[in-house]
Amino acid sequence: MKSENGVLHVVATPIGNLGDISERALSVLRSVDLICAEDTRHTRPLLAHFGIDKPLFALHDHNEEAASALIIERMQSGASVALVSDAGTPLVSDPGFRLVRATREAGIKVTPVPGASALIAALSVAGLPSDKFVFEGFLSNKASARRERMQQLAVEPRTLIFYESSHRIVDHLEDALAAFGAERHIVIARELTKLFETVLDGSIEQVLARVKADSNQQKGEFVVLVSGAPAAADSKLHEGMRIYKALTAHLKPSVAAKIAAELSGAPRKALYGGSAEA
Repeated sequence: MKSENGVLHVVATPIGNLGDISERALSVLRSVDLICAEDTRHTRPLLAHFGIDKPLFALHDHNEEAASALIIERMQSGASVALVSDAGTPLVSDPGFRLVRATREAGIKVTPVPGASALIAALSVAGLPSDKFVFEGFLSNKASARRERMQQLAVEPRTLIFYESSHRIVDHLEDALAAFGAERHIVIARELTKLFETVLDGSIEQVLARVKADSNQQKGEFVVLVSGAPAAADSKLHEGMRIYKALTAHLKPSVAAKIAAELSGAPRKALYGGSAEA
């Protein structure tokens, strides 16, 4: 198959099991003139496994803004380009949105080649409500910022989904315990589609204890899913925001949030931090 000229293909690749790559993805990767990869050291073995030999261009957070112009010039000259990430669907907690945006602004066609995504794979086996969810990706490396964001999300009624790394998974769960409470239901999906895949679920307190007790459960790549807040918490937040908005006309936001939290029972940080989104 010859790829279309002057087009950007956004191609999903496996998150672990190479058997999950689609026939269409392979066909596109074999036909394009250039493959943009987040890290060519990850992508080259994947291509070699399937016998694909194409020019690779490293596109990452540090060069995406400048490199996008060069890639667009190639497409304007008729080249077909594929964009891949290290694993899964590009742009989902990975580089690429600047290139996609600039390509569309240049009037060049952008087409998806869908496939694996760790967050959707985890959601499909978690047994948590999946009709509505909030994807937060990786939270801040800074403990204080991570805790504050979790506190803001404590009254969110939709299922929460996070990505986490091996060296922070215990800290993440401890922060979740403090923010969401011991009894909130949580699911830890580790190394999905890979040899040592595990999915743990239970209360945050239970899952934290299991992860701490087994060093193997602290290795690999994680998707963390937390059940949404009960309806009572949601109603407290709405009442707290109503009071907070009224008070900010007369008081400093920090003072207004403190008083609104005391009157409504909603977390102060959720009121103060969520005011810009309300």
